Amino acid sequence: MYEVAARLDAEGVDLIHLEFGRPFADTPLHIKEATKAALDAGVVHYGDFRGTLPLREALAAKLRDFNGLDYGVDEVLVTNGLTHASFAAFMAAIDPGDEVILLEPYYPQHIGKTELAGGRVVVAGLDAANGFAISRQAIAAAITPRTRMIVLVNPANPTGRVYTRAELQDVADLAIAHDLLVLSDEVYEFITYDGARHVSIAALPGMRARTISCFAFTKAYSMDGWRIGYLTADAALMPALMRITMTDVTHVNVFIQEGAIAAVTGPQAPMLAMVEADRRKRDIVVAGLNRLPGVSCAVPEATIYAFPDIRGTGRTSSELAMLILDKAHVVVEAGDFYGPAGEGHLRVCFGSVSEARLIEAMERLSVFFESL
Repeated sequence: MYEVAARLDAEGVDLIHLEFGRPFADTPLHIKEATKAALDAGVVHYGDFRGTLPLREALAAKLRDFNGLDYGVDEVLVTNGLTHASFAAFMAAIDPGDEVILLEPYYPQHIGKTELAGGRVVVAGLDAANGFAISRQAIAAAITPRTRMIVLVNPANPTGRVYTRAELQDVADLAIAHDLLVLSDEVYEFITYDGARHVSIAALPGMRARTISCFAFTKAYSMDGWRIGYLTADAALMPALMRITMTDVTHVNVFIQEGAIAAVTGPQAPMLAMVEADRRKRDIVVAGLNRLPGVSCAVPEATIYAFPDIRGTGRTSSELAMLILDKAHVVVEAGDFYGPAGEGHLRVCFGSVSEARLIEAMERLSVFFESL
């Protein structure tokens, strides 16, 4: 939709972009200062292929204290964002002909990575009527002798779900029974609301050895343009993962890793304030969407996305998204971009703009929907 909207942007139309999956806030100052200090101190030369030792030590402590995961520093690999971490996982683990199960609505980028590795995507559709809860039956039905991996995005983009321990246990039971890997994308781990508790599936019994967990500084620390993330995996998996990362990037920018250390070990108040701001914006969007005729919107438990049900309008998601762009000058994503299970929904990113701009977007949508 960003590409579609570029035509109107070029014409000078005042668009409100709610399709970007990016934070609105600036990167906290102490992270910038640590990075600038590293540059001034001459931290500009080659570093460890795995990431600098101080950063990996800080990440191992964070994983232990926040995620309940016990990994050594050599089981942590610093990457160019979570996108790079998951790319390395697919390239290392998937052979031509292997099948990868995505939960639908899915994160579309995982399709391209699977196909680049020679694999084939198989979807397990989740049901909107059940709040897009994980379905053990749907996943089991998708498993074949060629299945190699289940991909999990938790908290979930685009639905805003935080999967419960019981739901994750269903995934774990199937992975163990069928000897499968799990790729766990946890980029929204800190952005949860109303007491929802994020659980890392690798912490469940029997899952450490078969899970590649991917994280990033992108969302919680508003570092999307910095391109830094990391993955964790059992020592037995690390040589294959490093074979990919050493070949494609050698290692991540060293002075940016100093900023990442400051993010992990420094004051967390700026991050918590950004999450609170996102909660307020979530409430604005959910209330505004639920006032629209033909629309109902569940309250997201996490992430920066609302996923309203628009079936009551009688329009397809793609048709309605285009109408909203053309008539209201608000940019949202069509739900079918995330697979057929997303049809009948829109993805609305409330984290990418200011509160004032978000209120304006809701007012524009109100006028538009009344005209339908």
